[in-house]
Amino acid sequence: MSTRRVRRTARLAPPLLLAAALGAFSLAPAAGAAPVAAHAAAPAAVPAPKQPVATGTGGAVASVSAEATDIGIEVLRHGGNAVDAAVATAAALGVTEPYSSGIGGGGYFVYYDARSHRVSTLDGRETAPGTADQNLFVENGQPLDFWTAVDSGRSVGVPGSLLTWQQALDRWGTRSLAQSLRPAERLADKGFVVDQTFHDQTAQNQTRFSYFPATAALFLPGGQPPAVGSVFRNPDLAATYRELERDGVDALYRGDIGRDITQVVQHPQVDPASGWYARSGAMTPADLAAYRVRAQAPTEVDYRGLDVYGIAPSSSGGTTMGEALNILNDFDLKHASSVQYLHDYLEASRIAFADRNRWVGDPRFEDVPTKALLSQRFADSRACLITPDSSLTSPLAPGDPLHPSSGCPNAGTPAPTTPEGTHTTHLTVADKWGDVVSYTLTIEQTGGSAMTVPGRGFLLNNELTDFDFTPAVAGVPDPNLPGPSKRPRSSMSPTIVLKNGRFDFAVGSPGGASIITTVLQVLTEHVDRGLSLEQAIAVPRISQRNLALTEAEPAFLGSADEAGLEAIGESFTLNPEIGAATGIQALPGGLLQAAAEPVRRGGGAAAVVRPVGPQN
Repeated sequence: MSTRRVRRTARLAPPLLLAAALGAFSLAPAAGAAPVAAHAAAPAAVPAPKQPVATGTGGAVASVSAEATDIGIEVLRHGGNAVDAAVATAAALGVTEPYSSGIGGGGYFVYYDARSHRVSTLDGRETAPGTADQNLFVENGQPLDFWTAVDSGRSVGVPGSLLTWQQALDRWGTRSLAQSLRPAERLADKGFVVDQTFHDQTAQNQTRFSYFPATAALFLPGGQPPAVGSVFRNPDLAATYRELERDGVDALYRGDIGRDITQVVQHPQVDPASGWYARSGAMTPADLAAYRVRAQAPTEVDYRGLDVYGIAPSSSGGTTMGEALNILNDFDLKHASSVQYLHDYLEASRIAFADRNRWVGDPRFEDVPTKALLSQRFADSRACLITPDSSLTSPLAPGDPLHPSSGCPNAGTPAPTTPEGTHTTHLTVADKWGDVVSYTLTIEQTGGSAMTVPGRGFLLNNELTDFDFTPAVAGVPDPNLPGPSKRPRSSMSPTIVLKNGRFDFAVGSPGGASIITTVLQVLTEHVDRGLSLEQAIAVPRISQRNLALTEAEPAFLGSADEAGLEAIGESFTLNPEIGAATGIQALPGGLLQAAAEPVRRGGGAAAVVRPVGPQN
């Protein structure tokens, strides 16, 4: 056995938390308890510093949170591998990014083993209860309003994150789950400094958080969002992590944490004064005990001589991005004008989404033609729709990957792109041995279902609203309707790219359905347009998902590229922020460069174990 696979038992020293004692307040640990106000005016604490780019050796971590990234780096510094660091970072994001991740949610884990040069994946997507049917979100013959469904027990899927962490550690890690949770446990106890992003996300959800007493007590101290510069502590989550360290994943999937989850889902605790009616869900302890993480082969396409690996269904990320890349293989993006490059990128995405919406669902329940969707022959049959001087009109009809046409038809009934939550999170890790993790995890909407498990310190997901509530097109099979123990379709797209069998770069992003376009744009800006990964992450984004209008960030609107695209028929609408990517790139000389957002989501945090040269 390689020495890097030997399990270590040394405890990790907690990362330095700047000014953790300043401005601190305690939060009520009990369900329904009155919120505890912050201590009166103390000097504002200093948030942990973030840098969007770091270059060096010994390993690298990129996430949206400085505290989480620091924890991952400490694991690498003390001999842990990429999987150990990824799990520890994810657990820390459950503390600092509780509205986007945590043990109440799920995600997709992509791993590159440098020794075997193989890419493997884990599908930790949430599942519907065993009693769910296609009318899960239908009442009196009509689909529920989206937010009525979200803020209820009915939206909550069986969580997969914790079991994903355990399985990743069992397969590829060197540390125990308890060791991996301990730094995050300490972070939850000591607290982190509230920044503007955390404050704003709380404020945006203040009304729905106020519906549920346990959520209000935790995240609305004194009835208000925590102040910027205060220190936010979550002793309930720290205690939950300690229980998991002691009792393992069974505490959630077969024990009292799981019983608390199902109690909330079946009987949502609502403040009577709020007037909110939260519908009950049907999740049972048996559903938790039956949950399984799926180990499955990644998607793979060849793009410009690179091997691009992604996540296969139940996510649509790998198939949709893979099809779009296959389509773009027919175009010279390197030498194209900026307008022509963006036009081809948008059209390839539009076409791939038309096909995704018709064909992709949970492959345990649907006949998903993954291989056919990723065939170059099918991509070629769709690429012919793209012309250089005009834009296609959405919604576009899907093609038939099982019977690719030799012509260029555009007939049939389009399947619309349905809403998805946008506040997922992504982390990327590489270690000194060359192993790499690209991991996207989520609880769906910002704040998930808005329901905190009383006394446990974490929010529950609303992943089941990723199902189509009713058939997308009457009379046409819909692969994304609810069903018993079924996984809803996702757009998460954790990606690892190899060159000649060796790691080249990895990237991923939050953003709902725009995850796919974000990763696709970053990848093509880097590979085709010659930008560094750092630059490709920072450029203004545009996103076309078979919608009537193409979404664009403010920095793109008013540009010459916008005018050029409008001249050939593209129409734009404002999206204030598209995605929040992180990635890692292999550089010559054995260097690694970690890259994160410079501005989006308050900026990300990139770090390396041993920095080399000037750091941004």
